[in-house]
Amino acid sequence: MTPHDPHARQLPAIPGRHSLLRPKTVTVIGAGIAGLSAATVLAERGVEVTIIESGPRLGGRVSAWPVAEDRTMSRGFHAFFRQYYNLRDLLSRADPDLDRLRPIPDYPLIRRGGPTDSFASIPRTPPLNLLGFVLASPTFPLRGLAHVDLGTALELIDVDFPDSFCRYDGESADAFLDRLRFPEQARHLALEVFARSFFAHPSDFSAGELVAMFHTYFAGSAEGLLFDVPDDDYDTALWAPLGGYLDGLGVRIETSTEARAIGRSPHSWSVETTAGVIDSDALVLAADPASTRRLISTIEAHDDSAVALLAGREGSAGRQELHDWFTRVATQRNAPPFAVLRLWFAEAVAPDRPAFLGTSGFALLDNISVLERFEAGACRWAEEHSGSVVELHAYALADHLAENDLEERLLADLHEVYPETRRIEILHRELLIESDCGLSDTRAWVDRPGVSTPLPGLVLAGDHIRCELPVALMERAATTGYLAANELLGTWRVAGTPIWSPPPQGLLRRGLLGRLRRAKKEINR
Repeated sequence: MTPHDPHARQLPAIPGRHSLLRPKTVTVIGAGIAGLSAATVLAERGVEVTIIESGPRLGGRVSAWPVAEDRTMSRGFHAFFRQYYNLRDLLSRADPDLDRLRPIPDYPLIRRGGPTDSFASIPRTPPLNLLGFVLASPTFPLRGLAHVDLGTALELIDVDFPDSFCRYDGESADAFLDRLRFPEQARHLALEVFARSFFAHPSDFSAGELVAMFHTYFAGSAEGLLFDVPDDDYDTALWAPLGGYLDGLGVRIETSTEARAIGRSPHSWSVETTAGVIDSDALVLAADPASTRRLISTIEAHDDSAVALLAGREGSAGRQELHDWFTRVATQRNAPPFAVLRLWFAEAVAPDRPAFLGTSGFALLDNISVLERFEAGACRWAEEHSGSVVELHAYALADHLAENDLEERLLADLHEVYPETRRIEILHRELLIESDCGLSDTRAWVDRPGVSTPLPGLVLAGDHIRCELPVALMERAATTGYLAANELLGTWRVAGTPIWSPPPQGLLRRGLLGRLRRAKKEINR
């Protein structure tokens, strides 16, 4: 998809043939965004692809499923930002004009006990958006600028990725925000909300990722902070159509099939599943973070010497390198649990309630969605029952919190934000608690596993996988899926797909200063 931002960067595909000289097979483990992205590019180049998915449907952590009485449930609201170039490119395979995505008119943010911020009227292009936000924001008074640390603030626009990821090794988002000295309300609304969208508490979240998020969505991109959402549940609007497209390419999709172990023979990879063994020339591991670690550990369980030999790393140095990689993978962590509470109310909430509201400073509540504002199925239910379908999110939960307490505290927060919900009967409720997201913690950025691995024919993809581009969440999943497919195709001398990225450099590095710095870097090389 062609970006609106003139500074967006395209990474052209490595030149190669348009088709394979000899048939190739690839197994993709995981039918989330990363796995579907990799499978799409590979199948379009003529690769025979098999997708293995442990769940019953496509979409992974962006899936949706039916519940009783013609209702649907999902793992929660997702914003499809205009910066998600590669995800939008993927979705365009089954929806060329992206008609199934509809714009949300505003992205209000409210701090408990404070006013509401809006992004609807500020300019999209930096630095006008920064100036517009400060001038329009009721939570960021101009007098608050006097307390901001200028040097730290300049770091937000003096970025150059991927180097800027490494700049913050060992520093948490909390520590960075302490250095920044934003006014307290502005700190929560302008930056801490970004950290919690990674399902993490700022004290355990990478400052580099926080800075990248602020750059990608605000300080470095001309796409703006507004976003689109699917016009119906994820399965209906996104994954069923894409699944049909993949079926037309001959992709074999095995849902409700768990991968138990993976192994490598001299000429192929094998995946032991609950339905049997699948052999293929290469493997894309695009499972959730814990499953990725578990499956990689099944490779490590083989004799070290044999695995090192297969990796082309004979000798003690090669075995040590491979051992270090296994260790880096094994020590990655999951983020704390998160909760999604979906409520079907017998009466409608106030008509001025936005489709999506970000919240900060409450006991548990991180955002509220009113689904009938944009989702066709929820709209039908709301019209039939003269009610509303409301979804609540809570990130970075304490492990010991009981479900009843969780629901009560979320409802208490909702009643404070939307007081009319106190008196409305709840006809149905669905609570989901999961803890399967990766954690971008403060350890060195280069220690996170990337798309490439030391084992030929094995590539990784997912939003928990290291990527040199300033992308995150769903877009990192799609981007690493494309990168994984491109790497495999490159080994077969077949051209992959071009990849788009938000601008890798910040405002301070785009003009004359940026050109001088790039020239100095080239000279030093």
